[in-house]
Amino acid sequence: MARVTAQQRDAARRHRIAALLAVAALGAAACTSATDRQPATAGTSAAPAKAASIAIEPVSADPVSPATPVVVRATDAALTGVTVTNTTTGKQVSGRMTPDKRTWTASEPLAYGISYQVKAYATTPDGKPVEQTGSVRTLQPRVQAFPSFIPAPNVPDVGVGQPLVVKFDQDVADKAAAEKALQVNANPPQAGGWYWLSKREVHYRPQNYWRPGSTVTLTAKVYGVNLGNGVYGQTDRTETLKIHDSWIAKADGKTEKLQIFHNGQLVNTMPMSLGSPGFPTHEGTHVVSDKQPSIIMDSCTYGVCKGQSGYYREQVALDERISNDGEFVHSAPWSVGQQGNSNVSHGCVNLAPADAQWFYDRFGLGDVVEITNSGGSALPVWDTYGDWAASWPQWQAGSALH
Repeated sequence: MARVTAQQRDAARRHRIAALLAVAALGAAACTSATDRQPATAGTSAAPAKAASIAIEPVSADPVSPATPVVVRATDAALTGVTVTNTTTGKQVSGRMTPDKRTWTASEPLAYGISYQVKAYATTPDGKPVEQTGSVRTLQPRVQAFPSFIPAPNVPDVGVGQPLVVKFDQDVADKAAAEKALQVNANPPQAGGWYWLSKREVHYRPQNYWRPGSTVTLTAKVYGVNLGNGVYGQTDRTETLKIHDSWIAKADGKTEKLQIFHNGQLVNTMPMSLGSPGFPTHEGTHVVSDKQPSIIMDSCTYGVCKGQSGYYREQVALDERISNDGEFVHSAPWSVGQQGNSNVSHGCVNLAPADAQWFYDRFGLGDVVEITNSGGSALPVWDTYGDWAASWPQWQAGSALH
């Protein structure tokens, strides 16, 4: 038998170990999936689940306008309840929830100078409750301004010449802010604009007379609006007016005739007398601002008092005011002899009693009296409804937004 040396035994042992390692490697390869063999990507891990939350708006450390609505929004949860409570009165603010129950919005304005406690509750898809609390504090104005409307909201209809007037009971320093809060919608649509007569009074008129049959809605959304110098709007208001048939009277001082047009058609002509040379009637477009069956006219209201030449104090019938300077269309039986041939009044349009009755029965608020050739100065734009004295470019320039 051949003798095996130590070197041969060592070599054989090394061959057996190599073979075993090869078999182990093959077995390991057979047990590993294709996915397992993919190299790992640095920095990847499973995304954490989003945490449900509730947000309350407005978020401000300073007091906010009470016109800013409280809004509650839920993320990855459905709102189950929201309360907004006036901490002074304990009254809760009403609101509306969206169908998906993700958003709640207050449906009424807040009050000035009040703190509100907000509590909101929601549930996640897996039934976990979520809660959030917060507070909202509203500002306290130095003073509040009330917007009066002319014509008043109880006036059902007006004529084609009627301006819309908003009068504030406080000075408005920020006219642009106020004007942005005023809106006029006419049906059918008609071009129009605002004109500021003073710090408290602003007028709206169309470029041309209103179309008969139009519906006009005036809205003042001034509540919570900063009007400047600590003045804020007191309340929102709205009114809707109907524009009735077009009634336009044209008084010509040369012919001494008053022509009446109904919806553009001449329907009557009557003799009249305008202001005398010493008291000429203003020229231009006048608008009826009031009508009374009878008033006392006193010349002392414009400076001619008892004891002075030209003084009078009389009961006058069938009066329709067309300016704030003492000009009316009215019955004047004392001047029937001059009507149609000379101007003898103190600035009014004098008519015979029967003609005055016809006029009174048809003309009302917003109807138009256009006066020409009277020898008087133009009716000032600031005289009640002297709005039509301004050209359209001049009118537009009176806006705070131009």
